[in-house]
Amino acid sequence: MSASTSTNNTAAGVQTFHGSSLELRNLTMAYGDIEVLRNVSLNVAPGTTTCIIGPSGSGKSTLLRGVNRLHEPKSGDVLLAGESALKVNPDILRSRIGMVFQHFNLFPDHTALENVALALWSVKGMSKTAARDRARRSLAEVGLAERADHRPRDLSGGQQQRVAIARALAMDPEVMLFDEATSALDPELVKGVLNLMAGLGRRGMTMLVVTHEMGFARKVADQVVFMDEGEVVESGTPVDLFDNPRSERLQRFLSEVL
Repeated sequence: MSASTSTNNTAAGVQTFHGSSLELRNLTMAYGDIEVLRNVSLNVAPGTTTCIIGPSGSGKSTLLRGVNRLHEPKSGDVLLAGESALKVNPDILRSRIGMVFQHFNLFPDHTALENVALALWSVKGMSKTAARDRARRSLAEVGLAERADHRPRDLSGGQQQRVAIARALAMDPEVMLFDEATSALDPELVKGVLNLMAGLGRRGMTMLVVTHEMGFARKVADQVVFMDEGEVVESGTPVDLFDNPRSERLQRFLSEVL
């Protein structure tokens, strides 16, 4: 079993995390007869940030959906804290692996507080009072304490994404997955969400981040993974991939995006 995932650092006044390890072993995923991910193996050490980059259609988002079983893998395995995630009840697994989507997926008729608290009482079985207390703390963590009673329509895109992050954090996850979390935001809102994500990494959260923000990947990632056509082409430190790309495919990709 994993260790407790978070503690309150009262001296600093901020929560610190104790993220778990994540390992993919020969993960293969398919839609019907079409394999979109082939034999992907990857290690994410506890408390580190791995950024996945690559062209559209390369299987990056599908990989994340396989990790938390929104789409069941065809073969291979996903290990969370050394244990197979494929043998765990999916609802329990998703309380241990938080996911933040490109589109915020908030309930429009619920306040920010209710959006965060809902899974706490419906999935974790907390009392509504305890769930609301935890939700308020989670919203405060992402800088939205004053917006707790606002509905999504009254929040900016960046604020809605912060609510989505707060909702995932409230579940006390061991790993956080981010699927192009800033691509639906206006440019002026991107920096705030990226700074929030970077802060989670500095505080010990294990993160697997699909991103097209190359500056973020270079600055924040401990490991960068380049995918193309459903396969991992290269992986290594940001310096390895951005300054010394080995494969022609990665060299071509970087020349197009940088």
